[in-house]
Amino acid sequence: MDPSLDTWDFSPLISLWIHRFYIYWGFAFGISLWICFQIVIRKQDKTSQEKSLSKATRDLVTNGYISLQEKEVFVSGVKIFYGSQTGTAKGFATILAEAVTCLGLPVAIINLKEYDPDDHLVEEIGKNVDKWLWMLGAHRVMTRGEGDCNVVKSKHGSIEGDFRAWKTKFISRLRALSKGEKKSCGGNCKKGRCKSSQHGSEEMEPGSPAQDGLHQRDTEEEEPFASTSEEDSSTEDHQSLSSVVDVEDLGKIMNHVKKEKREKEQQEEKTSLFRNTVKNEASERRAMITPALREALTKQGYQLIGSHSGVKLCRWTKSMLRGRGGCYKHTFYGIESHRCMETTPSLACANKCVFCWRHHTNPVGTEWRWKMDQPEMILKEAIENHQSMIKQFKGVPGVKEERFEEGMTVKHCALSLVGEPIMYPEINRFLKLLHECKISSFLVTNAQFPVEIKNLKPVTQLYVSVDASTKDSLKKIDRPLFKDFWQRFLDSLKALAAKVIALSVIWLQHLQQRTVYRLTLVKAWNVDELQAYAELVSLGSPDFIEVKGVTYCGESSASSLTMANVPWHEEVVRFVHELVDLIPNYEIACEHEHSNCLLIAHKKFKIDREWWTWINYNRFQELIQEYEDSGGSKTFSAEDYMAKTPHWALFGASERGFDPKDTRYQRKNKSKDISGC
Repeated sequence: MDPSLDTWDFSPLISLWIHRFYIYWGFAFGISLWICFQIVIRKQDKTSQEKSLSKATRDLVTNGYISLQEKEVFVSGVKIFYGSQTGTAKGFATILAEAVTCLGLPVAIINLKEYDPDDHLVEEIGKNVDKWLWMLGAHRVMTRGEGDCNVVKSKHGSIEGDFRAWKTKFISRLRALSKGEKKSCGGNCKKGRCKSSQHGSEEMEPGSPAQDGLHQRDTEEEEPFASTSEEDSSTEDHQSLSSVVDVEDLGKIMNHVKKEKREKEQQEEKTSLFRNTVKNEASERRAMITPALREALTKQGYQLIGSHSGVKLCRWTKSMLRGRGGCYKHTFYGIESHRCMETTPSLACANKCVFCWRHHTNPVGTEWRWKMDQPEMILKEAIENHQSMIKQFKGVPGVKEERFEEGMTVKHCALSLVGEPIMYPEINRFLKLLHECKISSFLVTNAQFPVEIKNLKPVTQLYVSVDASTKDSLKKIDRPLFKDFWQRFLDSLKALAAKVIALSVIWLQHLQQRTVYRLTLVKAWNVDELQAYAELVSLGSPDFIEVKGVTYCGESSASSLTMANVPWHEEVVRFVHELVDLIPNYEIACEHEHSNCLLIAHKKFKIDREWWTWINYNRFQELIQEYEDSGGSKTFSAEDYMAKTPHWALFGASERGFDPKDTRYQRKNKSKDISGC
């Protein structure tokens, strides 16, 4: 054995090894104490922060800024409204609700998309609107929508030009200051009269909620989410007790909205030429079709023309090319559906109807405020685009060669694609060009522009959409933007009646145009107003009344319409029978069963017990040419270009309005009659 090993004493190591479990327990106990200590410290810090936040929030709600003095709050409840596209505003609203709950107040979080103020606010608030804290917390609610600065996007879409926003009694007392992109209007906001295209055309009163929210800053250029200066913040911080909390101030307190520094770049010398160029560009009217709108409509099959027009191939045009039948206009008026071009010179509309088959992708407005294209260009490109779409059917199985050749020559134009064509300032020139090309004109208007109807030159057939017969139901179904929509509606019907009995001053002869009411039945919405409809018929005295079941075009966030609102064809027939009993000068003339549509005609078109609802289009072109050549002195009436209706198109015929020259195509595995679609 090595003698050096005797000098080492291993007894301490042996003792540690024997008692190692006690050592492990000691270490574990120490670590546990340290963890518990850290948890207690963090919990205390969190509690102190919540108390601080609760006090700061209470002071802010009471004073509009943080104060050292405790103020008593008199609030009966809080409703937090939010509008969000990405979820940020919803999260912010939830955090805000938690902070309000700490104050011991009842709180509700409401999605603006699911809330209609017209239906709820008056009932809920009444005269005690000041007792509620109103808050519109939105991520880019006040943002650039399709290139423009919109105030708020409501449940129904953009409210630019919508009388229902900011002007009602209860909404006018609501203040909304939201963080987002804002564009300057050149200082007019401070004067209370903003006419900038970015902010709509309505006048705003100084201090109005729309002005407060829109024009928080007024500079030549704004960076997104740029904060105000210290001077502005100081001014805003000292608001009165009755003012509502600024979202940005609350965001600073809650540490969820960070200030973003804005760097002001000083431009050196600007030439007068550059300034004039910028000024001219700013004053130039914007295009109706924005890049986002162009992309959306192109996906839906539109061929867009210029900056505000479009053309699209109707499904009945495709059907008749294949010999599968035409649309109801073919049955009622003799239109050749495969030669009909569906177009519009104005994609914008003054209504947002619940049954809009475009799902409200088109812009809205109450007046023309966009760039305007010339009618010659619109018509030329509309025909070219229509012919291009027809060419795509060459060689397609089932397409009849003779109809394909005929389809390349446009004979009819249905100005009913989308929007309000009568809004186009040069609509009369456009109609004249159509007639010069020997194209008949079928113009549809939504009865909101009575002056334009009065000034409209003769068309082959003029339609007015009568979607409801009472003020309340019209507002519910059409959702018009005009505040005086009902008076405009009635005046439009009177203007239509004047088209029938208008007198020529020179020759004392009457220029009667073919006029049509177009009724769209929405089950459980407007099918129980028969007497009111009869009164509207007497007001406008139309030549024809088209009654059609609403077409369901799929689920849409902009409408609550479902298949349950689509009436069966038998229900439409029953409605028509009941309506005819109330209007003695009219009878049921035609039926188009596979469009769920019937035609009521004035008895003057029934000659020797035979209906003459069809149109002699060649004769119409001769009459309109004589009218133009005479400067409007040589007039004509609707009876001058009527034609006999074939037997298969009449109501009660076994064909039910289907042309026997064609072959009816039935869907496979069709279990139910879905003709209403």
